[in-house]
Amino acid sequence: MTASIRDAARPFTGGALTALLSPTTRLLGLGEPTHGVEAFPELRNELFRHLVAHEGYRSIVMESDCLAALTADAYVVDGIGTLDDAMSLGFSHGLGASPANRELLRWMRAYNEQRPRHERLRFYGFDGPLEMTGAASPRAALTALYDYLAAHLDLPWSLDTLDGLLGPDERWTDPAALMDPTRSVGRTPEAGELRLITDDLRAVFTSHAPHLANATSPDDFWRADLQARTASGLLRYHSGLADTAPTRVGALMGLRDAMMADNLDAIVHREARRGPTLAFAHNGHLQRDKSRTRFADLPVEWWSAGAVIGTRLGDRYAFAATTFGARGSDVPDPDTLEGRLSALPHDRAVIDPGRLAAALDRRPTPRVPADHTYSALDPATLDQFDAIVFVRDI
Repeated sequence: MTASIRDAARPFTGGALTALLSPTTRLLGLGEPTHGVEAFPELRNELFRHLVAHEGYRSIVMESDCLAALTADAYVVDGIGTLDDAMSLGFSHGLGASPANRELLRWMRAYNEQRPRHERLRFYGFDGPLEMTGAASPRAALTALYDYLAAHLDLPWSLDTLDGLLGPDERWTDPAALMDPTRSVGRTPEAGELRLITDDLRAVFTSHAPHLANATSPDDFWRADLQARTASGLLRYHSGLADTAPTRVGALMGLRDAMMADNLDAIVHREARRGPTLAFAHNGHLQRDKSRTRFADLPVEWWSAGAVIGTRLGDRYAFAATTFGARGSDVPDPDTLEGRLSALPHDRAVIDPGRLAAALDRRPTPRVPADHTYSALDPATLDQFDAIVFVRDI
């Protein structure tokens, strides 16, 4: 390894990472190359504590169900419920089983206990209610939005009308619809009418926003807006599930990341007066370039949430990609980017991507994962990162 490559790296600290970011950053995306490896959320916790103590951050958002996260947020902000409840009900995708996530909520609650409410840390999810087996029914989000509006306005629809159009939730949550579009109810006449009503309810919310904001608490107003986005996004996603076009899977991926981007946008806007926000998710959701995968042995690509939010925030968005060297017997080839970085003297390092690219004598060979459980960094996209965080062994 040349000295110039070593000069591009520093031992991992929160300060070493933020030194590479623009002072205008309002949303910092910290990616991980795979899920379920505690080294990455543990590193995230360490970074978040630094950001809170030294950089004015007051919120964190994770790749988890945005509605479920309301339960976790209620615990860390106001001590509502128990930590066990927050872990079991406040996360999706099995993330409540992570010890690092439990430690995160415990630390946030302890931090908040001695502080006035406007200074307390907040917890968010930015994914839709979309598990690996399929999408949730729009019932919960749609009826919550309806109840909020009906408490303050006269609406031309009844809750019975919505219930009749929704039908049994099992029709919406059928896991077979993920592979078989004919099993989806997303393009039935009832679903089409629900999409129109939801669009009208969102228009009512917007047009009466001044009254609603004055008549309800800021938290209730925020939750109603979240429910509106979620109901609309779920109905759009279910419509995509019913699509029979060959581009169906890529379109679904794009719809999911578009929902993520809208949630990130709303969170940054809500937190604007309090401080920047840390977002933690898979690299593929936070990167600035297109995300790519293979499904049924066919290539699929779509624009990530990071790419979408980057077009809205500009230099107020920063992305730090995380990668690793060895994973048991899976050791990167020395000619790959991860192989080059494995020669660094640090167990965990922060790398300046610009200085790294300038120091490389040739473009590294892309790493081929030993299995499908992680994604290697693409050496051709170094210019899309604000920082790289490298963990030598996981």
